[in-house]
Amino acid sequence: MTDRDDAVDAAIAGELSLLHPQVRRSPERVGALLHPDFVEYGASGRAWDRASIIDALAGEDASDGRAYTVSGMKAVRLAPGLVHLTFDTDQDGRHAHRSSLWRHTDEGWRLYFHQATPFPTGPA
Repeated sequence: MTDRDDAVDAAIAGELSLLHPQVRRSPERVGALLHPDFVEYGASGRAWDRASIIDALAGEDASDGRAYTVSGMKAVRLAPGLVHLTFDTDQDGRHAHRSSLWRHTDEGWRLYFHQATPFPTGPA
C-alpha cells in the first residue's frame, strides 16, 4: 500500500536519487540526503554509518555506471515526519529486497536507516 502525499513523494525522490550513479559518487549530494545518525545494513552484510558509506560511495569506480532497476516500491507514512519505503532492486542480476526509513529534519527529508537483503532469482 502506498499512501501518496508530499512526505512520501519526498522520500521516494530521495531514495531514487541515492540509487543514481552520479549522485552516489558525490559526497556532497549523498551527505545532503543522509541523516546525521544514518545506519545501513548492506546487502554484503556489512554495517555502515554515515561517514563510512559516504567514503565508500565516493570511491566507486567512475566507469562503473551500472544503474539500479527498481520494482515494487511501496511507501507508508508511519507517523508525522517518518516514511517507510520497501522495494526491490536489480543491478546487473544482483537482486535485493530493500527497506528504508526517511525522517523529516529542519534540513528536509533525510535517510535515517536502510537495509538490503540479497535474494536469488530463478527456480527455487
